[in-house]
Amino acid sequence: MKGKKRFKFSLSSAAIIAILSSIVLPTSTYAAEENGEDFSLTIMHMNDTHARVEPLANMVTAVKEVREQKPDALLFNAGDVFSGTLYFNQFQGQADLALLNMMDIDAMTFGNHEFDLGSSENGHASLSEFIKGANFPFVSANVDLSADPFAGSQVSNTFTEDAQDSTVYDGMVKEVNGEKIGIFGLTTEETLMTSSPVDAQITNYKAEAERAVAAFEDMGIDKIVAITHLGYDSNPAVGNDLMLAEQVDGIDVIVGGHSHTQLNEPTVVTADENGAAKDPTVIVQAYQYSQYLGELDVTFNDQGIVTGSSGHLIDVTQKQADPEALNTLSAYKTEVDELSNQETGAVAQKPLTNPRLTDSEVSVRANETELGNLITDAMLVKAQEKMPEVSIAMQNGGGIRAAIDQGPITVGEVITVLPFGNDPAVVQLTGDEIKQILEYSVRLAPEESGGFLQVSGMKFAYDSTKEAGSRVVSMQVKNGEEYVDISSDQTYLVTTNNFTAKGGDGYEVFAQAYAEGRVQDLGEIDWEQFRDYMVEDLKGEVNPVIEGRIKDLLGKDPEPTEPPVKEEPNDETPVTPDPNEETPDPNDDGNDQEENPGDKPQEDPKDEDKPTDDDKNHQDDKDSTPPPSSQNNGGNGSNSGGSIVKVSDDKSSPAYSGSGSKLPNTATNMYTYMLAGAVLLAAGVVTFIFKRKKAKA
Repeated sequence: MKGKKRFKFSLSSAAIIAILSSIVLPTSTYAAEENGEDFSLTIMHMNDTHARVEPLANMVTAVKEVREQKPDALLFNAGDVFSGTLYFNQFQGQADLALLNMMDIDAMTFGNHEFDLGSSENGHASLSEFIKGANFPFVSANVDLSADPFAGSQVSNTFTEDAQDSTVYDGMVKEVNGEKIGIFGLTTEETLMTSSPVDAQITNYKAEAERAVAAFEDMGIDKIVAITHLGYDSNPAVGNDLMLAEQVDGIDVIVGGHSHTQLNEPTVVTADENGAAKDPTVIVQAYQYSQYLGELDVTFNDQGIVTGSSGHLIDVTQKQADPEALNTLSAYKTEVDELSNQETGAVAQKPLTNPRLTDSEVSVRANETELGNLITDAMLVKAQEKMPEVSIAMQNGGGIRAAIDQGPITVGEVITVLPFGNDPAVVQLTGDEIKQILEYSVRLAPEESGGFLQVSGMKFAYDSTKEAGSRVVSMQVKNGEEYVDISSDQTYLVTTNNFTAKGGDGYEVFAQAYAEGRVQDLGEIDWEQFRDYMVEDLKGEVNPVIEGRIKDLLGKDPEPTEPPVKEEPNDETPVTPDPNEETPDPNDDGNDQEENPGDKPQEDPKDEDKPTDDDKNHQDDKDSTPPPSSQNNGGNGSNSGGSIVKVSDDKSSPAYSGSGSKLPNTATNMYTYMLAGAVLLAAGVVTFIFKRKKAKA
C-alpha cells in the first residue's frame, strides 16, 4: 500500500516538474544563447545618396555615434553615389568621396549610376578616380571592370581575405571578434539599359551570387553578407533582393539599394521560391538621398545560421553636422552655390507661374498649366530619345515646386522647380489602366490634389460633377499631328517619375505595374532632362501655352472627337462664327491643400541644410513602406510562396527585444526537449530515493 502511495507521489512530483520545465526551460535556453553562445554583428548601411553631399556631414556624426557604442560595427555602401545634383555635375563624385572617406567604410558596391559617364568619357575615367581615391575596397561579383581602359588596373577578380583600399574584388572577408564574415556585391543588370557601362561586363545576379556563396563556403566561412544594388522588389526580369533571398541559399544578410525603399525594420525571408522552409535571410535598405543611416543587429548560432535580428533607420538630418566634415565640405559648397546662379542658355519668354488656389483661380494640382505642359513635354521628348515607342508623359502636380521668372533661366531655378531629383521611368500600361489612373488623378476635382497629373502626348476630358471613379469622358493619344482614341485593351508606354511609377500618391495601378516588372528606369535625372530639353530641343526659347490637354466639362456634353466636316465657303456664302460654340476654359478648379508625398527634394544649392516644412512633409510620406505587393509573401513578381517575416525595431513596442526577435531553431528545440527529459528523470530518481529512505526510517 505504501509502495503505491510512494509511486503516486513520485508521479505527481514528476508531472509538476514537467509543467514547470516546459514553462521555464525555453526562456532559460534563449537567455543562455543570448548571454554568449550566439555571435552578434552590427551593420551600418547607406544607399542611393545621389550626390546629396551636404547631409553627409551629418552622416559622419551618426556613424561616429554608433561606433562609440559598438566599435566593431561594419559600414557598407550599397551604391549610387553618382548623379543627382550640381555637386556631381561639377566634381564627378569627388565631393562625396571627401566625406565618405571620413566614415571608415568597410566596403561599397556599384550602383547603376556609377556608370553614367562611361560613354561621354569613352570609359570610366571619373569612376576610376573615385575608386583610386577611396580609402575602402569595392565588391561586385557580377561586374567586371578589368577591360575598362581607366579602371581596369584597379580590379582583382578574386575573393580575398586581405582586401586593400581602392581595389575592386568579387568578394572579401572581414574578421570581427574572431569570426570571419564573407562579403560580396551585386549590381542590377538593368544597368546595361539605363546607364553606360561601356567595357564593364555585367552578368547574371543569381549565378554570380551562387558562385560567391560557394567560394566563401570553400574558405570555411558560414556568415555571408551581400551588398546589392538590385532593388528590394524591383523588376523581376532582372532580379531583386526578395528573389535573391528566395533563390540563393547561404546568404544571411542582404544590404540593398536601387529601389530607394525605406525599410524601417528588417525583412526576414524564411522560405524559398517554392515555399519550402529555408535558413533566414535578413534584408535591409535605408531609403535615399543621405537622409538615413541604417543600423542592423544580427545574431548567428555556431553553424552560421541567423537566430535573431533587429534594425532601424537613424534620421541623420536630426544630427549635428560634424565640424571637420563641414570644413571639408565648404570649398565644394562655395563653388556649387556660384554654379547655381549660372544661366542654362534657355530664356523664358514670359513668367511661368506655378499657381495654387491660395493665390489663384487655378492650380497646378487641379488644372492644366503652362509649366506643367513644358515639364511633361520635356519628359516625353527625352524618353523618346531612348525609347521611341513612348507616347505619353505624366507628372504629378505636387512634384512641381516653383515658378520660373521671365528672362534667362538659371540652373538654380531648374532645380527649384524639380527639387526631388527623381529618376524618370517608363511604364507599360493598357488603355484601361490609363483610364483608371486618370480617374484617380481627377477624383478630388475641383479641389487640389498632389497626385493630379499634368500630361503630354495625350488629352482627356472629365466631368467633375460626376461621382469620383466615373468622371473621365474621353481620352486620346497623339498620333503624328492628330489625336486618336485610347483603346482599353491596347498597351501604351508611359513615362513618369519613379515616385509615381512605384505607386506614390496612392496610385495602385502604378504600384501593381511596378510589382509586376512593367517599370523600367531610364537612367536619367528629371531636372537635367528638363534643362536639356529647354536648351537643346527648344533652342533656348521657352514659351509654352495652354493647349486644352485637360478639360473639365462641368456637366456639359463633350465636344465630338472628330469635328463635323464643313462646306468650303464661296463668294456667295459668308462664314460666320457659331454663337453657341464655346471656347474651352482649362482653368476651372481646385482648392485642396493636400501635399505630394514625393521624394525628399534635392538640396537648394543656396541653402541645402534648411528644407521647408512643406518639403519635409513630402519626404516623410515617400516610400515609408514598400509598394503594396511587396508586403505580401513573395510579392515581388517571382510567383513564389516565400515567407517574409517583419521584425520590429520599435523599442516601445511589446514585440521589441533588445537582442532582436527570435527565429525558429530546430536545434534549440531539440536541446530543450533533451534537457527537460533529463530534469524529469533526475527528479523522479531523487524523489524515489528520498521516499524509500523515509519509509525505512
